[in-house]
Amino acid sequence: MANLQAEFPHPDDLIYLNHAGVGPWPQRSADAVSRFAQENAREGARHYARWMEMEGHLREQMATLVGAQDADDIALVKNTSEGLSLVAYGLDWQPGDNVVINQAEFPSNRVVWESLREAYGVEVRDVSLDDGDPESALIEAMDQRTRVLPVSSVQYGSGLRMDLDRLGEACRAHGALFCVDAIQSVGALRTDVETLGADFLIADGHKWMLGPEGIGLFYARPAARERLRLSQYGWHMVEAVGDYDRKDWAVAGAARRFEPGSPNTLGIYGLSASLSLHLELGMDEIEHRVLANARHLMERVRREPALECVTPTAPDRHAGIVTFRVAGVNNADLYRRLRAHGVICASRAGGIRYAPHFYNTPAQLDRAVDLALELASA
Repeated sequence: MANLQAEFPHPDDLIYLNHAGVGPWPQRSADAVSRFAQENAREGARHYARWMEMEGHLREQMATLVGAQDADDIALVKNTSEGLSLVAYGLDWQPGDNVVINQAEFPSNRVVWESLREAYGVEVRDVSLDDGDPESALIEAMDQRTRVLPVSSVQYGSGLRMDLDRLGEACRAHGALFCVDAIQSVGALRTDVETLGADFLIADGHKWMLGPEGIGLFYARPAARERLRLSQYGWHMVEAVGDYDRKDWAVAGAARRFEPGSPNTLGIYGLSASLSLHLELGMDEIEHRVLANARHLMERVRREPALECVTPTAPDRHAGIVTFRVAGVNNADLYRRLRAHGVICASRAGGIRYAPHFYNTPAQLDRAVDLALELASA
């Protein structure tokens, strides 16, 4: 079992609860990046073949993490926004087509779809999730001209966890593609793209996967990726990659077709090291710890009359995010004071968002809630 105190050597005056924003690297990731940088400084690309082996290894790790059948179904992207754009601008939109989005999404999962109105005349159906049955709201907005349903697995502000199985079934019934923004669940919860019936699943590595910014995963089911036209071309996305003299090139059959040029090798080394920790601990254990921490926070919030929990408390309706409001105070100002006192969190949904990971302790969570109450009453 990994030594979590050694992996996360945070100072005693810091409580890190912003894994839904930018997660800290484990020590092994910092070490891996440092070793790679030192090798590069000493020897340049002398061992480039080994770098490419690490690229392949990361794809295998990602496939294991999300339950993909084959590492060829994984593309390495810069971020979630890039992956969503590959889908939105890869489809062959026709007059009368629509896409169903919702008002709770992070801007990345709204802007790209809204931009299709002007680009292709796509009807964008924007749904509220506030009526108590968010999946029904989305499903009722779908029809036979709905080309794709893009939705976050967990909403970034409220922490609402969506019923992806139900939405996946609805997509299949309507003949729509199912595109999951899983940035707030991969690395925190068990994920199985086959069970979900996801056509596409995208997640940055810098949140719950605890990796560097600038690299993420893009899962594309084989039949679905064939439906996306390409808009970027280069040496890395051809079938015979590395055969630079070949003239009769062909697009790679694997998801690597979405990677036109040189990979983010530094990010690959860092994220691979981070995922080694996830796979070492096992996602069953990590999910158990993440949910236990979330429920510990929710129980503390429930017991405090001055606190209101924004995040749904039903076991199947939340993941690692717990957002709460403090009555009678400016919560945006309270957020700034919390950060100044070493509680690294976020201001979301008009309140305070705490997002602990598997290594956070109940004592840290209690201290973070106590400090919120102390600062609010000061």
